[in-house]
Amino acid sequence: MRSLRNGATFTPFRKLRFASHAALYAHFDKKIEFGKVDALLPVLCQYSLMFFRPEITALKGYVPGEQPQGTEAVKLNTNENPYRASEKVYDAIRNVCEIGLSRYPDPTATAFRLAAGRLFEIPPDWILCGNGSDDLLTILTRTFVESGELLRLPYPSYILYKTLAEIQGAFADLVHFQPDWTLSHRFTDNPAAAPSAREHHTKSDRLRLAFLPNPNSPSGTVIPPEEILKIAQKLNCPLVVDEAYADFAETNCLKLVEQCEKIIVCRTLSKSYALAGLRFGFLIAQPHIIEQLTKVKDSYNCDAVSIAAATAAINDQDWRQENRRKILATRDRLTDRMRQMGFNVVDSHANFTWNTRDDMPLKPLYEHIKENGFLVRYMNYPGWGEGLRISVGTDEQNDRCLAVIEKKLFGSK
Repeated sequence: MRSLRNGATFTPFRKLRFASHAALYAHFDKKIEFGKVDALLPVLCQYSLMFFRPEITALKGYVPGEQPQGTEAVKLNTNENPYRASEKVYDAIRNVCEIGLSRYPDPTATAFRLAAGRLFEIPPDWILCGNGSDDLLTILTRTFVESGELLRLPYPSYILYKTLAEIQGAFADLVHFQPDWTLSHRFTDNPAAAPSAREHHTKSDRLRLAFLPNPNSPSGTVIPPEEILKIAQKLNCPLVVDEAYADFAETNCLKLVEQCEKIIVCRTLSKSYALAGLRFGFLIAQPHIIEQLTKVKDSYNCDAVSIAAATAAINDQDWRQENRRKILATRDRLTDRMRQMGFNVVDSHANFTWNTRDDMPLKPLYEHIKENGFLVRYMNYPGWGEGLRISVGTDEQNDRCLAVIEKKLFGSK
């Protein structure tokens, strides 16, 4: 028996079994005054945690980039598009709202799949839509990876991959990038001889899925499609090429899907179509893969507004190409200015740059930038190092941020 501060006594929960919280309350000394029941809350919370899977209580959880509400801070920290989306998107949203939202949406987003199929010259049954690409990454993890198995990812890269593995109770197998942001042969090592030999291996030897962001974040670097095809051919599991930033690059892996059934390409409309606030993504895979993934997705994972808006967006390629031109021009200016100020900036193929230094810590500079009204992303990867990831904003936004950095480093000129 143990005593609470208010005099009540209780038996440790591992020795008790209760049918409900009501029974739990009844267990405690009935002389406890109602006004003092708050003293029990820490104990009740401890008991409630017993309901959760151990993987969840041990999980740190994914922390997205800072999203301040109601402030005038200039956001250059989450790689959002700084420009307004195509006006055709807003027309489509207004049209859907006028028709009404009382009925369920198309569960497979047929209109979008038809439009995307025409653009990419593939049949619509090669496309699966989701509530942002994160939804699709979750579907892929749930489909292919069992508890205790392996999910491989490069490091450093998108932090969510590791979180998805941990939620599933799987092991995240981190393969470090080499200093030049290429992948070592370790990424294609197969712990198990083949998927068909699963019963002959422990679960921790079973590599079931690999994620590969291309372009990568935080670096913005790319691995050529021909190299990715070789990687997929060596792996004994599906390879998900996460192309969230591919519209800002010169190459992509869409054609590889036809050549290798193990390759799945994932895309989002958050970045290159300026629809981060809407949440819509899609993946491309061979039809028999799509058929199985569809069984795992939520029944209506894309709402009517997002389907209409995404369809209008992808149909307006003139807007996307002009937007891309502006983003790339600003990215080049940002890269040049940061290099002139002494930063190491790897060539980026995305809508951000990765900026490091060997001569000074970057956390104080990050704090100074934030104090002056600009949000950039400070990242410190254990075993790799720190850096500032700066999103490509408008010329005016980036120039003002660069002026803050320059003044901090060199003083007033």
